[in-house]
Amino acid sequence: MTFFASYTDPSDRIGQPQDNDVHFWHTTVPAMDVFYCLMENTMLSNSNAHDMRPHVTLIGAGPGDPELLTLKAVGAIRRATVLLVDDLVNPAILDHASPRARIIHVGKRGGCISTPQSFIEKLMILAVRDGEQVVRLKGGDPFIFGRGGEEMHHLAAAGIQVEVINGITAGLAASTSLGIALTHREHAHGVVFITGHNRPGDAPIDWAKLAQTAHLCQLTLVIYMGMAQMSMIETGLAQGLPATTPAAVIQRASLPEQRHVICTLGDLCHTIETHQLASPSIIVVGPVVSTANLTALITQQPAVIAA
Repeated sequence: MTFFASYTDPSDRIGQPQDNDVHFWHTTVPAMDVFYCLMENTMLSNSNAHDMRPHVTLIGAGPGDPELLTLKAVGAIRRATVLLVDDLVNPAILDHASPRARIIHVGKRGGCISTPQSFIEKLMILAVRDGEQVVRLKGGDPFIFGRGGEEMHHLAAAGIQVEVINGITAGLAASTSLGIALTHREHAHGVVFITGHNRPGDAPIDWAKLAQTAHLCQLTLVIYMGMAQMSMIETGLAQGLPATTPAAVIQRASLPEQRHVICTLGDLCHTIETHQLASPSIIVVGPVVSTANLTALITQQPAVIAA
C-alpha cells in the first residue's frame, strides 16, 4: 500500500520552515512510513524537542510480531546511532533503524552462548561516553525477565541517563493468541509471571508451595524459560494443583510459525514431548486456560490441539 503526498515547498511559506516540519514533495512513500513520521513529528512538537544528549534507551521489542512495537519505540530506534540487539528480536524491527546506525547482536537466548552481561553494560557506557545515542533492544519487556533492572542500575551508577520504553511481554501475547484472559472474575483473581530458569547458585523455586498458593488464591501461572526444567516443574506443581488443571504451551508466540497445545497439568511433559515443542515457549497453567478460543485454535496454523 502506498500513500501519495504532495505538499507546498516550504520555501514558498512566509518565514523560515520549522526544524521539525515533515514534508513530502511529489513522491510515493509507504503509508506506514508516513504514519510513523507524522506521529513522531507530533510527539516532537508536543514535547518541544527530544533530549538528544547521549543516553541509553532500554526498549521492549515485544514478543516477535513487529506490528506490536510501540510508536515511542519506533521513534527511539530511528534516532539511535548504536543498537545492541537480543537474539529474539524480530529482524524486521531493525528496518526502523537508521542506515548509519551500528547494530550489534549480543545473543541472549536461554541455553545458548551469549555475550556476557558485564561486557554489554561496559559497551553501553563506552558508547554513551563517545557521544552515541544507544538503544538496548530486548525481546518482550525490559522489566519482565529482561534484565532491564540490572542494566538500569549499572548505567545509573556510571552517571548515564536511562529511559525505558515498555514492550508487550511474551506471556501476555501468548495467552492472548489463544483467546485466554490471564485474569477472569470467574476463574482467576490474579496472575504470577515466573521464570523456570534459575541463576547458578540460587535456591530452587518451591513449585509445590507456589502451586498451593495459586490454588488457594485462584492465580494463573505464566512460566517463562521453563522447557528445560519441565519435568521438575510439573512434579512440583502437581503437589498443589489438581492433575486436571488446564495448561497450555505456546511456542514462538505471535509469529506466523507459532505452535501451541492445550492439555492438563498431569499430561504436560508427555504432551510437550509428543508434539516436540521447544524453546522459546510460554507455559500457562490455571482454570483460565479452559476459556481458550477453540475456533482460533482450529484456524490458526500451524497449530496442535491436544486433549
